Amino acid sequence: MSTAYVLAFAVGLLSALHCIGMCGGIVGALAFSVPERTRRDWRRLVLFLTAYNAGRIATYALAGALFGGVGGAMIGAGEGARLHDVLRWVAAVVVIGIGLYIAGWLPRAIGIERLGEPIWRWLEPLGRRLLPVQTLPRAVLYGAVWGWLPCGLVYTMLISAPARGGAAAGALYMALFGLGTLPVMLVTGLFAGRIYRFASDPRLQAAAGIVVIALGLFTLFFQGYNEPLG
Repeated sequence: MSTAYVLAFAVGLLSALHCIGMCGGIVGALAFSVPERTRRDWRRLVLFLTAYNAGRIATYALAGALFGGVGGAMIGAGEGARLHDVLRWVAAVVVIGIGLYIAGWLPRAIGIERLGEPIWRWLEPLGRRLLPVQTLPRAVLYGAVWGWLPCGLVYTMLISAPARGGAAAGALYMALFGLGTLPVMLVTGLFAGRIYRFASDPRLQAAAGIVVIALGLFTLFFQGYNEPLG
């Protein structure tokens, strides 16, 4: 497997502290919006939380397919190998930027989340109509809407998706990023906000950011970008 996919999963996993701050309140609210009998049964609650996140990750994969497809078209229309190298360098720099963002040294990811605000304004009313979430299919649909929530981290990762060179590869790349965020989203939903104090520790945020920066630098300077497309 390409190291880029491992990197995508690692970035998702290390972005846990950011995810708690950005989506923890949403996850907690969703956990309380399910029927009371579901909240009292942790196994059923886990099913609902998994359904929410399955929809969210599916949206990431769809967006990754779109951006990966654009990258593949660009590579096919231009000087393939040279343009692919440029896209890979851009992807590595993006990962370094994400590390700075997670650490709190690049506030709001330079406002990139604003790019998704028009889509969110259109989809957010649909999400409200799905509440309260009473069934698992409804939870998946709500999660799919939630996946378009303007998030600087997600949208910054999408900028690196064209380097995958194709729709399927872009979808896999973003799906793995989403899977990396899954553990903390499940824990946050189960404990409904009890880990906010832990997540807000700036030392932990800085440590996670430094690890992501190191991964980006490793990719930039030591991988050589000689791996195959996708």
